[in-house]
Amino acid sequence: MITQAAYRAPGTGRWRGRTVLIALLVAALGSGCAAGSGEPSKSAPGASAAGKPGQAAAGAPHEQKAAELDALYSPENVRRTQAARAVAAKKWGLASTPLPAPRPPAVKPAISTREGFEVEGGEDLPPLFTTVPVDGKKVVFLTMDDGSEKDPELLRMMSELKIPYTAFLSDYVINDNYGYFKQMRDRGVAIQNHTLNHPYMPGLSYEDQKREICGQQDLLEKNYGKRPTLFRPPYGNYNADTLRAAKECGIKAAPIWASEAYPDHMEWREWDRDMHPGDIILTHFRGRDEWKGTMPDMIRHVMKVVTDKGYAVGKLEDYV
Repeated sequence: MITQAAYRAPGTGRWRGRTVLIALLVAALGSGCAAGSGEPSKSAPGASAAGKPGQAAAGAPHEQKAAELDALYSPENVRRTQAARAVAAKKWGLASTPLPAPRPPAVKPAISTREGFEVEGGEDLPPLFTTVPVDGKKVVFLTMDDGSEKDPELLRMMSELKIPYTAFLSDYVINDNYGYFKQMRDRGVAIQNHTLNHPYMPGLSYEDQKREICGQQDLLEKNYGKRPTLFRPPYGNYNADTLRAAKECGIKAAPIWASEAYPDHMEWREWDRDMHPGDIILTHFRGRDEWKGTMPDMIRHVMKVVTDKGYAVGKLEDYV
């Protein structure tokens, strides 16, 4: 089993860190999806089951959520969403139309730390995991780290294709253009924490780790209006202090990854080098200066792999 410190460089077969290294985004294609979730539009047929906007449905909160999901994932909404996606897939050169994500649960699943990734005394700390419980559904989650490449084509592509993803951002590479990620947020992408400066966390004291995480929490809340609940440790490296600091900063969970996507290949954590229900896919905000291709090239490649294997991309925050 790969340890919690593992991270592979492209083309080397070795695991390493960040320098080389999923909110359906909604564009107005047909009736489109609800912003940031990949869910069919609330204005489409069936939306009345959840009541008018701002009007609480009767029953317990999970019953209200279930009614909303039933409406959003109605067959008619799914049909309209897929029709819009088919048009966008041709425009952006995808090999095939992305598959529709299954309806997420009204109550999020319980998540625990992956076996072998535990820290001493970590029972009450944010869980660290590579795969989300999805009850065997063929859905995976796309995540993008750091923020160094700010390709406007990526924003348009993901919005039109209605592919959800989660952005784990580090301030040292986004502070030259906070506005790019505001556009991303406005298109429904969840903004999460990847520290201020992307250090090797186990090499820092508890207080320094806390400054890295809480400082980024403060900046992301200031710039994007919401305090993150998810944190990804740089390089996938952490210790007990990392998770204690994350909890103190308001973090609820620490997802890492089961596979990593590049414009020309995939790298796999598991021995079978394959995809599994609930897997988290990592990629990075990178361009031709560091990759053999652009971010749209990476999306074309990863979506071919995902779709060919019969999987859809879901929204991580619907489950975690």
